Amino acid sequence: MLSVGQSAQITRSYSEEDLATYRSLSGSADDAVPEPLIAALFSYLLGVELPGSGTNYLKQDLSFQAAAPLDTPLLARVEITRLRPDKHLVDLWAQCTTPEGTVICEGRSLVKAKDVAGAFAA
Repeated sequence: MLSVGQSAQITRSYSEEDLATYRSLSGSADDAVPEPLIAALFSYLLGVELPGSGTNYLKQDLSFQAAAPLDTPLLARVEITRLRPDKHLVDLWAQCTTPEGTVICEGRSLVKAKDVAGAFAA
């Protein structure tokens, strides 16, 4: 059952090889971890961890505040801030930080969790 305050997180480092692969696919010339790779961490968390399978991503609003360095463990975390059972909507806060606490990005996500049986308390 989902509840306000519930959270999930993942830690991931990106290497020069990851960046080279991204460049070859996108044509980008980034020297830091590209924003789409960081945003993908949140997509993973929402689709696999919280709320999980069957989640439909409706909206994401991220503010990138610092460049993410290569070969540095990045901690991506989502936390439920509001549940709207009548519409099966879940609002979440998302944040990605370095081990030193530098905020790489933060923002909000809105998902529909209609396929998560028993997720909402009456």
